[in-house]
Amino acid sequence: MRDFKVAVICMRSEFGRIEKNMQRMDSFARMAAFKGARMICFPELSITGYSIREDLQPYAEPVPGPISDHLIKIAKENGLVVLAGMLERSNAGAPYISQIVTGPSGIIGVYRKTHLSPLEKNVCQPGQEVQSFTCDTITFGIQLCYESHFPELSTILSLQGADIIFFPYASPNKKPDEKKNSWLRTLPARAFDNSVFVVACNQAGKNGAGLSFPGVILILDPSGKIRCQYTGNGEKMIIEELKGGDLKTIRSDEMQNFTQHRRPELYGMISG
Repeated sequence: MRDFKVAVICMRSEFGRIEKNMQRMDSFARMAAFKGARMICFPELSITGYSIREDLQPYAEPVPGPISDHLIKIAKENGLVVLAGMLERSNAGAPYISQIVTGPSGIIGVYRKTHLSPLEKNVCQPGQEVQSFTCDTITFGIQLCYESHFPELSTILSLQGADIIFFPYASPNKKPDEKKNSWLRTLPARAFDNSVFVVACNQAGKNGAGLSFPGVILILDPSGKIRCQYTGNGEKMIIEELKGGDLKTIRSDEMQNFTQHRRPELYGMISG
């Protein structure tokens, strides 16, 4: 992986206000491009907003569709790879919680949340594939919010060659520092055990549907140490340069590159 700048966003996403939310994303993307970012990561369901109480079907859209067309436009106009969250329409009934990835040339991929929280299971359906994406020299994976508690997902993405794992959240309640401390129980281990950068961001503020989100951003290096962070109640953008040399240092150290010493013949119990 070569050095590049990533923009990470804490954003207020009002439930059901798709056009308004995308206007905010337009603004963030322009600022990120001006400051030299090559990728921009928005929170889970940043486009649609988050709710587990509503009928979600009216807010779900297909991919490709109007939302993905707009995201491609944002990517093309700003020279960015864009990661953004939406409710994706499904032919099987309930929608997916999806993170769509677009670039200047079109859709790079769609990640559908595979591990839903107990309440999300009532209104959404899970995706069925753990997949990484590659753009230019960067391979990356995505885990959405509740999925941060499943270390197997991070291991799979690492084995697929991921250099970065993005963790977009829509995690309400708690104060910002409390939410950050909760993340710090899981995310450093995901980075350290798998020798990857971890980039995490939450929605921020009231969403107009009875929920309030503490703003948190964390960027961790492949040793699990905090590179930069934000906690607060408002929107925020952080731009950080991720360096390929940091990955090389960790992965060339036999004592720190743990995945090369795995013994999968012993792990049968966790696949059942």
